[in-house]
Amino acid sequence: MNKSPLLTFQQAKELILTTGNAFNYDQCKTVSLMESIDCYLAESIYSPLSIPSFNNSAMDGYVIRQQDIENFSTLPIAGSIFAGDNDEITWPKGSCLRIMTGAYVPQDAYAVIMQEKVTIQNNCITFDQQQIKKGQNIRYIGENINKGDKVLTKGERLTIGKLATLATLGIEQVKIYKPIKVALFSTGNELTSIGEDLKSNNHIYDSNRFTLHLMLKTLGCEVIDLGIIKDDLTLIKQTLQKASEEADLVITSGGVSVGDADYVKQALEQLGHINFWKIAIKPGKPFAFGRLGQSLFCGLPGNPVSSLVTFYQLVQPLILTMFSQKIAPNSLTFKVKTTSNLTKTPGRLDFQRGYLYSNKNGELVVTSTGQQGSHITSSFDRANCFILLEKDRGDVLAGEWVIVEPFNKLLS
Repeated sequence: MNKSPLLTFQQAKELILTTGNAFNYDQCKTVSLMESIDCYLAESIYSPLSIPSFNNSAMDGYVIRQQDIENFSTLPIAGSIFAGDNDEITWPKGSCLRIMTGAYVPQDAYAVIMQEKVTIQNNCITFDQQQIKKGQNIRYIGENINKGDKVLTKGERLTIGKLATLATLGIEQVKIYKPIKVALFSTGNELTSIGEDLKSNNHIYDSNRFTLHLMLKTLGCEVIDLGIIKDDLTLIKQTLQKASEEADLVITSGGVSVGDADYVKQALEQLGHINFWKIAIKPGKPFAFGRLGQSLFCGLPGNPVSSLVTFYQLVQPLILTMFSQKIAPNSLTFKVKTTSNLTKTPGRLDFQRGYLYSNKNGELVVTSTGQQGSHITSSFDRANCFILLEKDRGDVLAGEWVIVEPFNKLLS
C-alpha cells in the first residue's frame, strides 16, 4: 500500500494504467465483420493486398502517353476502357483512350485528362499540353495501403470507418475481445433500487449503480449486477468474495470513506490488497484501487457526481487498457477563457463541469454549468467538458484562462 496518504491525480492514473496494461486480459473470439462494430480488436491486422490493387482512373476522361502529348495537341480516340474490363485493349501509338472512373490504366499511361479539360471533334480530343502533369488523375497501386502494411493495431475499437477499410481489403472476420466481466454493487442502508417505492423519507434512489451500469455497457463490458448491499461487514465481505470469483473487475459505489459504516475498505483489506484509497482531487477524494483475488478492484465514492467523475477519469482508462488500448497519461486539454466566476479552494485538483462554446467573435470560451456540489448531478445536464482547476489555484474570475477537457463519447 502506498505510504502517502493522498496521491496526486497523475500518480493515481499512472498506477492504474500500469496495472491495467499488466492485467493481460486474453478472452477472445472470432466474429464476422458485421458483428464486430464497437468491439475491441484482439490482434493487429495486416493488409492482405494493396489498395488500389491496380492502377486506375480517378475520374472519367482520356488516358494518354507521354510521347504523344509531347508531339501532339490533338489525338484520335482509339477505344474505351470501362471499370471492370478484363479484355486486353489495342492502343495504337499517337492516340488516346476514353476511360471511366475506376477503370484499369495501362502501364505505359502518362496521365488521365479529365473530360471537362478537352474539346471533342470528329472523334478526336484537343487539349492544352501545358496543363498536363505526370500521374494526374491516376490512382497508383498501394497509394492508399500497401500489401503487408499494418492496418489496425491490437486494442483499437472497431468503428464504422475502420470496418469500412477492412471491408475494402476483403476481410470477412476479425478476432475481438470478449466483454470484460464487471461485478457491480452499491452499499448503503439508505439506498433503494430504481423502480421500487422509497422505504422512508430518509431513503434515496440508487442512481449510481444505474449510471455506472450504463457507462460499463457503453465501454463494452458485461455487467454482473449484485444490487444493493447493506452496511454490514460480513455481507460486504461475502459479496466481494462472490464478485471476485465471477468477474475480471469489481466496482463498488459507497463505503470507501472514513465513516463508521464505511466497510468496503475494511473488507478489502481483509480479502485483498489496496494500492491506494485517497486522491487529491475534487470531487472524488475517497477512491480505492487494488486487487481482490484474480480481479482488479475500484471502490467509488457514494456521492453521485464523485462516482461519475472518478469512473470517467480513472475507471474508464483502466477498462480501455485491459482491452489493450494505448491510453496517454495526459488527456486532451487546452486553455480558454471562462465567462463565469469559479469558486475553488486550494489543495486539490478540481474537475468542475462546464459548457464549452464559441462566442460571437468565434472564440472558444467556457462557462460553469452551475452549482458544483458532489451531490448535484444536474451540473452534468448541460455540460460538455470538465474545467480543470489546478491543485494550488483559488477562486477564478470571469475572463481568466482555464484548462478544459472536452467529454469523450462516454458523456457526450
